[in-house]
Amino acid sequence: MAVGDKNNSYIISGTGDVLEPEGDVIGIGSGGNYALAAGKVLMESNISAEEVAKKAIKVAADICVFTNENVKVEKI
Repeated sequence: MAVGDKNNSYIISGTGDVLEPEGDVIGIGSGGNYALAAGKVLMESNISAEEVAKKAIKVAADICVFTNENVKVEKI
């Protein structure tokens, strides 16, 4: 699971480990590398983090047969 706020981003593994990514963008799952690449490019645009995530997942889903376009964003 990827979690974050406007200052920090983390990956929570299936075993509960909390990991800090090396860059500003996180990609997880089977299409994670595709989403990561798309997200890095989209970060240069002037759209919200939520829109970056949704568009990056759409790109990953178009490439990876194991990735779907169903996105659930929870804001606190």
